Amino acid sequence: MGGLGRAAYAVRPERTRGRLVVEAASPTRTPYQRDRDRIVHSTAFRRLSHKTQVFVADEGDHFRTRLTHTIEVSQIARAFARALLLDEDLTEAIALVHDFGHTPFGHAGERALDRRMRAYGGFDHNAQSLRVVTALERRYAEFDGLNLTWETLEGLVKHNGPLIGPNAPKQAPVPKPIADFDALFPLDLGGFASLEAQAAAISDDIAYNTHDLDDGLRAGLIDIADLGELDLAGSILDDVQAAYPGIDHGRMAHEILRRHITRMVEDVIGTAFAGIADLAPADVDAVRAAALPLVTFSPLMDRAVKQTRKFLFQRVYRNDHVMRVMQTAEGIVEDLFARLFERPDLMPGEWSRDADRLPEEKRARRVADYLSGMTDTYALSAHRRLFDATPQLR
Repeated sequence: MGGLGRAAYAVRPERTRGRLVVEAASPTRTPYQRDRDRIVHSTAFRRLSHKTQVFVADEGDHFRTRLTHTIEVSQIARAFARALLLDEDLTEAIALVHDFGHTPFGHAGERALDRRMRAYGGFDHNAQSLRVVTALERRYAEFDGLNLTWETLEGLVKHNGPLIGPNAPKQAPVPKPIADFDALFPLDLGGFASLEAQAAAISDDIAYNTHDLDDGLRAGLIDIADLGELDLAGSILDDVQAAYPGIDHGRMAHEILRRHITRMVEDVIGTAFAGIADLAPADVDAVRAAALPLVTFSPLMDRAVKQTRKFLFQRVYRNDHVMRVMQTAEGIVEDLFARLFERPDLMPGEWSRDADRLPEEKRARRVADYLSGMTDTYALSAHRRLFDATPQLR
């Protein structure tokens, strides 16, 4: 084991690879505590409170937003870090920053921007998260962005695995914003990320696979009985009905979904410890050089998770009502892009400065940066300001 309760394979804050802009060390906080604090105090973090997860905000006060989802991911990720003796602050920082690049209206906005940006390198929310923390947050006197550590940036960019080389999950070109930054501050795109980043990534899967079921139940798109179709949720449903006959609907749903998280978390911890024992990594560099990720589901749980994801696509994400709302939202984002690309002077403040003189690709990227930072409510307000009619999302 390493010092301060960390395992040998955990990231060591005293061995950080540093920041793009060199800063003096803090006498009271580790580099990853500083990263976490900068993330929480950023404008992008606050905007998550008004960005869609699955259901737009005006459909109900109790549906998840990007912010509540992010907090849930962070809570699960910290549990993994504590169990696996990882650096909790780094794990939390990566979990908190992972959705910074999401557009208004969730994946609907991303699809719209990707279409509009196809001729200019496309739009990818993960790459946009990197742009936010390295360029678009403008709060500090000495640098643009948040000047996060190498390890946090690595975890943000590679939390789903390597981007190049034989271990990359998708053999696709590296998004231009990531490639451009990597040329400036290399992030070892061909290796796996730390276990801290892997823990944050799988926490995202656990959170949305559970809480999107919860929101689907709340919206009336699925019923508790429908969970019987699923291997994981169905087995828990049987257990809860046997243990608490006659329990009311709300308590039953909560009991099922809290156990749903617990089973996945316990499965991942057991699987990770087995993988760590097999590999016996001496340090984090051995984790990065491994042929496979270590913080994963067991094969049996992985099948159950994929089954749940398929169920969510069929019954929630592709529900006729949800699809109509998201198609309308895509149209709103496309309208905004077209108008602002044609008239960049309509963007406020620094966004419009000299924008009409920029080459077409850079002007498109500036418009995409501006739009991707919008909350749902701001996007609707901007559309009403620029167009005679704005469609309702409900």
